[in-house]
Amino acid sequence: MEGVLTGGCLCGAVRYELKPGFRMRPYACHCTDCQRRTGSAFSLHMGIMAKDLTIEGELNEGTFVQPSGAISTIAGCAKCMSRIYAANDRRAGLASIRVGTLDDAKNMSPAAHFWVSSKQPWITIPEDIPTLETQPQSSQEWLQYVGPE
Repeated sequence: MEGVLTGGCLCGAVRYELKPGFRMRPYACHCTDCQRRTGSAFSLHMGIMAKDLTIEGELNEGTFVQPSGAISTIAGCAKCMSRIYAANDRRAGLASIRVGTLDDAKNMSPAAHFWVSSKQPWITIPEDIPTLETQPQSSQEWLQYVGPE
């Protein structure tokens, strides 16, 4: 996770570069919102500083009001609809990239699993990986589970 990371969308119309800076370790989210957005059992995210992300290519954006009332803005490729990142109006300056869009995603594994209360029953999480029934409730708790090493 050190150094410059690069990534992009499925069709290649969007490319990005993530400069070194504050990065959370990847985490898996099993909430039903992520399941619906991805059409899969969970999504894999990594918290970053938005200022460290440089994107080339046309993006489209959508917004969603989360159960907490926070407004999430989701940005993805305007051509292939691959989601690249999300930002939350209650976490100024932070963004969350979709780990699968990284060029070297195979080296990223979840440091924690959140929203396991709604995970698919056939998913088995390794016993040594931390889990939460919902999600971290404070900045300190986020850092405890997925803060930088």
